[in-house]
Amino acid sequence: MQPFITHSGLVAPMDRVNVDTDQMVPKQFLKALTRQGFGRILFYDWRYLPGEMPNPEFVLNFPRYQGASVLLARANFGCGSSREHAPWAIGDYGFRVILAPSYADIFYNNCFKNGILPAELTEAQIEELFQRTEKEAGYSLTVDLPTQTVKDNHGLTYKFEIAPSRKEVLLKGLDDIGTSLLHAGAIDTYEKAHAATATMFEAVDVKNYPSA
Repeated sequence: MQPFITHSGLVAPMDRVNVDTDQMVPKQFLKALTRQGFGRILFYDWRYLPGEMPNPEFVLNFPRYQGASVLLARANFGCGSSREHAPWAIGDYGFRVILAPSYADIFYNNCFKNGILPAELTEAQIEELFQRTEKEAGYSLTVDLPTQTVKDNHGLTYKFEIAPSRKEVLLKGLDDIGTSLLHAGAIDTYEKAHAATATMFEAVDVKNYPSA
């Protein structure tokens, strides 16, 4: 997983509360087993008209937001069912940062497992960013994880909080497997210490036990 240190990118606004994972990835696309290709179906029912024609009234189809990599959102972003396909789609589309006042817990946790930073700002700060995004075509932000700041090109700076453990996995680019491998030495030691027990059980003559 790619480490997250600092990211600068165009901002796209999703001006809706309670955006759920069912809208991010509709149920008919849940059969896929790999993470690739989900960017095409992000917000599928909102982005497309019949025949997969782009809906010109949906914000991500506006020319001014093409290539955006910072998603600005409202409260309770990522609610709904606990499908990890949702952050897969967010990341595959090209978003590395989400800015919102609150998130659904499972979606929030899944973002970190997929290299996405879901930073939490206040309602007032999010509202100010929506206004700036609307007024300025090409509005961009720089998000610095080590200093936990969000900045624009006009002197605005916001601080955000993040748990140290969450921050570490993003800075080091660790998914669940990578995090486990940090403890490879302790795991090896445990396996060696319990090898004798495992050998003892393997040596038991199961024929001495009555069948079920």
